[in-house]
Amino acid sequence: MTGHPLPFDPIARAAESWTQRIGPSETMAAVTSVMRVQQIVQSAVDGALKPHRLTFARYEALVLLTFSRRGSLPMRVMGERLQLHPTSVTNIVDRLESDGLVQREPHPTDRRTTLVAITDAGRDRMKVATEAVVEAGFGLQGLSGPETVQLTALLAKVRHATGDFTE
Repeated sequence: MTGHPLPFDPIARAAESWTQRIGPSETMAAVTSVMRVQQIVQSAVDGALKPHRLTFARYEALVLLTFSRRGSLPMRVMGERLQLHPTSVTNIVDRLESDGLVQREPHPTDRRTTLVAITDAGRDRMKVATEAVVEAGFGLQGLSGPETVQLTALLAKVRHATGDFTE
């Protein structure tokens, strides 16, 4: 957050003006709120990860590898699961590899595929970074457990409707 808190909700004020001048403001207020909360969440998570020399993208990759059955995945699968372009995955893996947190390995049955495997150092870094982001509440202060579940479900409806997943 920058400066001091405002004595009023600027999004609610903008919604009032929008209603008076343009029309119904519910969608504008919701989108503006989501965008502002995204800034708040990103700042909190980035702040929690910075001491561990991780970005959220690199942290997500370590978590994904930790959750995999073998501790390794093909780069293509990483891109699909993280919903990233192959170039972005390559950049993330390059940085993690240079920090000794992952290593590239040949696929045992497919010579065309390279696996990315998490190292012990990567598991250790992911563990302490996870403690930090959990301690920061992932930036979602002010919500109860059930409210967080409700928020996730509501956002999933938007993601589904836009083709983010087909389930």
